[in-house]
Amino acid sequence: MPAFWTESDFDDHESVSLVRDRASGLTAIFAIHSTFLGPAAGGTRFWHYADPALAMRDALRLSRGMSYKNAMAELPMGGGKAVILADAPDKNGGHTKTPEMLAAFGDAVEALGGRYVTAEDVGISEADMVAVARRTRHVSGLPAGDSSAGGDPGPFTAMGIYHGIKAAVAHKLGKDSVDGVHVAVMGTGSVGGGVARLLHRDGARLTLADVNEDRARTLARELDAAVVAPDAIMGVACDVFSPNALGAILDDAGIARLDCAVVAGGANNQLARPEHGAALADRGILYAPDYVINAGGIISVTLEHLARQNGAHCDINEVRKRLAQIPDRLMAIWEESESTHVSPDVVADRMAQKLIGR
Repeated sequence: MPAFWTESDFDDHESVSLVRDRASGLTAIFAIHSTFLGPAAGGTRFWHYADPALAMRDALRLSRGMSYKNAMAELPMGGGKAVILADAPDKNGGHTKTPEMLAAFGDAVEALGGRYVTAEDVGISEADMVAVARRTRHVSGLPAGDSSAGGDPGPFTAMGIYHGIKAAVAHKLGKDSVDGVHVAVMGTGSVGGGVARLLHRDGARLTLADVNEDRARTLARELDAAVVAPDAIMGVACDVFSPNALGAILDDAGIARLDCAVVAGGANNQLARPEHGAALADRGILYAPDYVINAGGIISVTLEHLARQNGAHCDINEVRKRLAQIPDRLMAIWEESESTHVSPDVVADRMAQKLIGR
């Protein structure tokens, strides 16, 4: 693995650390980008990387994105991310994840002394967070009652994206509803599936794709949607392309394949490189900066964490109120983008950088 400070995605991170626990087999990277606004908050990703350098790159990019996301969502938190390096998948697609490994990870979070607060991300479940919480209190995304926010942040992320897609449709297509609007949804897990269900409820026409094709087909039957192969979804002629799987799909080749008016989805780091935001704008495609539209999950887990610190329950109505503010932030970005002829991703980055003192 090359020195992290030579990585192009290193952005004056406050700290980057590699944790190795030989007894449990844990290997994890902790990247703290900024604590300017408060403790660094960001989920833990459990993923197998063919090259460990890709894990470092993910940690660096995702932690910077969390700084921007939390700042733009007006949360008193900085940005950080943890990546647990999973082993290669077995014949059933599973990875080794043991109680001992989660305990060691919890100890590593605790050793950071509250500078980093974690929650679920790809490959980590609510049950995993419960296990981690036995070793540290610097964790969120824990189970909650019916009247409280908490638990899996996926549904809250989905709700925020749904609000953002409606705003994008209004701004770009001049429609006050998604009824009849064709949305191609990439990824049908907790987030993408939630987005699809919300859009279906409002009458949107859906095309779905997922690397788990059985999951995509099951959801398609439920929603009377079309299904295409994962490698075909970006070329579907549609009004909105909504990427809700892993990031870096908007590269030269991916953008050239798009046949849509809007890109609005929950995947982190959708733009492969900084110049790809301008490439979307050059094609006349409206882009919803990912860390603005997908902030619902971190809003939920942050308000949960702050409430727990005060011995209280997080009011789910307050979370919903904050989710409903996502369209206003997107509209401000798009309006400034149009008035300055600067792509939305750059406009959002400049706003966020100012908020974190950079």
